Order: sequence, then C-alpha cells, then structure tokens
Amino acid sequence: MDDRRHVDAPHARAATADRVAGFTYGTLVTLSMVIAGAKLYPDGPGQIAAFVVLTTVALWLAHVYARTIGQSVSHERRLQLAGLRHIARREGAIVEAALPPVVPLLLAAVGLISTQLALWVAFALGLVVLAVQGVQFARAERLGLLRTCVAVTVNVGAGLVLVCMKLLLTH
Repeated sequence: MDDRRHVDAPHARAATADRVAGFTYGTLVTLSMVIAGAKLYPDGPGQIAAFVVLTTVALWLAHVYARTIGQSVSHERRLQLAGLRHIARREGAIVEAALPPVVPLLLAAVGLISTQLALWVAFALGLVVLAVQGVQFARAERLGLLRTCVAVTVNVGAGLVLVCMKLLLTH
C-alpha cells in the first residue's frame, strides 16, 4: 500500500497543480470579463453573466485545443479525441472558477439584489477563490506561514489590480 501511495503522489500533485492553475487563471479571466461586461452592459447583470460565461468557455476551449496540439507535438503522436477530452476535463477548473462570481449576477438579473451589489459580491467571491487557491498552492508546496501569506497576498493582489481597473473604467 505504501508503494502505491508513493507512485500515486506525483499524479495527485499534478492534479492539484492543474486545479490550482485552472481556478487561478479562470478566476482572473472571470474578473476581467466582469469588468468588461460591466462597462458594456452597465444595467444588465444577466447580460454581464452571459458575457462572462460565454467568454470563459471560449477561452477554455481555445486553451484546451492549444494544449492538445502542444501535447500532440511534444509526444510525437497524432491529435486524438480521447486526448482532447482528457485535457478538457483536466482544464475544467477554468470554467468552474466562473461559477461563484456569476451567481450574484444571476441574482441581480432576477431582481433579488442590485446590479452594483452583484458586481461587488462577484469581485469579493473572486478574491476569496484567489485566496483559497493561494492557500492550496502553499499547502502543495509545503510553505510555512510567512510564505503562505505571501502566496495568498500575491494571488489576491492580482485580483485587486482587476478591481482597481474596474473602478477606473466604470467610475
């Protein structure tokens, strides 16, 4: 059993790496699209949500396709549908990351909260996801408390840069 854990450890680490990378990238893309959507549709939370989801899915598809081509070339084998599906599942965190920030936009679209509140809650949720991914990264790297704080700060800092951009573009 110990030998199996030792063999599975690199696979588990790679899976963790893919999730952290996917959620971090997906959240940054999502927050960027929320900013762009808020500028394009200032009074349309449903339109912003659709814009965010469709753009995130489009970028995910482009990412999956590019990764598949890269692996095909690096492994010297032809592009196969099974490989494409595997990469699509592995990179699914990119799309999953859009879900928390989209929820408040949908709540605003049905009139339960204001558009402005939805936008701020979307950003707050995105920043929480970035903080969690910073912690996940730190745990995977077995960082101490100080370096964990740095990892979380850098991740959240990237999101805060996007919040500042939102303020500059929409106010």
